[in-house]
Amino acid sequence: MNKRKVKKAIKRLTNLPRGKYFFLYVFNKVYHLFLKTVKSTRVAYPSTIMMELTNHCNLECTTCPREYDYGRSMDKGRMDVESAKKIIDEVWPYLDSIGLTGMGETFLYNDIKEIVDYIKKKNKGIIISVSTNAVLPNFIERVDDLLGQIDTIQVSIDGLYDVYNQIRLKSDFRILDNNLRILSKKAAKSDTDIMLNMVVTKENYMHMPLLVEYAQEIKVEYLDFTLFNLASVTDIEQSYYSFYQSSEFNYALNELEETISNTPDVIVTKRKFSTDNSFQKCSFPWTHFYICWDGYIAPCCAKPFPKELNFGNVFNTNVIDVLNSDSYQRFRQLWFKNISPEFCNKCHFINIEPIKQNSK
Repeated sequence: MNKRKVKKAIKRLTNLPRGKYFFLYVFNKVYHLFLKTVKSTRVAYPSTIMMELTNHCNLECTTCPREYDYGRSMDKGRMDVESAKKIIDEVWPYLDSIGLTGMGETFLYNDIKEIVDYIKKKNKGIIISVSTNAVLPNFIERVDDLLGQIDTIQVSIDGLYDVYNQIRLKSDFRILDNNLRILSKKAAKSDTDIMLNMVVTKENYMHMPLLVEYAQEIKVEYLDFTLFNLASVTDIEQSYYSFYQSSEFNYALNELEETISNTPDVIVTKRKFSTDNSFQKCSFPWTHFYICWDGYIAPCCAKPFPKELNFGNVFNTNVIDVLNSDSYQRFRQLWFKNISPEFCNKCHFINIEPIKQNSK
């Protein structure tokens, strides 16, 4: 467990709900363990959720599901503030964390501070994270008031310089670089952690070690790598995944490990791709429930398109009722049988062969 997670765990434990809400919190934890033990398809109230405040975005990225068929046909909008508060009112006693993020650019949601303040008013120990591309006009001004209130700001950065520009269309690495350097300095004076996140593709894999060095240069302490997920990418065949078995990619992984060992100031929290894959590797049927801007609960963040599949709408009923709907329980039955739903076709949790890393 890295120090960021330790810090968050301490913050949560020292700020648990009080009074009757403490007993609700504890009972829910026990109930969760009971349901897990008996292998029920029902779930307790969630300890973490993802709440998509908006699915509008200022960029067009080649790695983003928005830019392919499912994304092009999705309805676009923003969650009403009162609807967001309704969700929070129901689930906050049980929450340990919440991600205010989704298909869109979080800081396009002009009422984000009101939502963050509302969560903190309920319980200041709930860990809040957001994801951003960090290149909006006046980005620093938008984020400034939230430093110290948001626990983690994850910044998407799929490569450096021209490689970044070729993947994150309508962006400019020079703007991102300037914003990150300012953000890093400001965040260092607060309790907010900055994390860089890179989606690894054929176009940018060679930049993995360079990104570690870049993070150290601009004094960003945390960095994640994730493989390109094709679940929503209709224009690319599943055979794309074979690249991750190539000698070129293996060489880059070794370069990455060597760079990490020589860069102690940067903590790379995700980069292991060697586990066996199957539907049962996916945790999303059980946790990190994704609530779309229009109230629908979709299966996961890799394919959050309710027109393709959803389990109900929390604007019309309670969150817990949707989570335990008949359709959601049938979905979890497939998980127990380790039968991959057609909806999950091409997901990297299922369809990438374990990556065997060979040393130099």
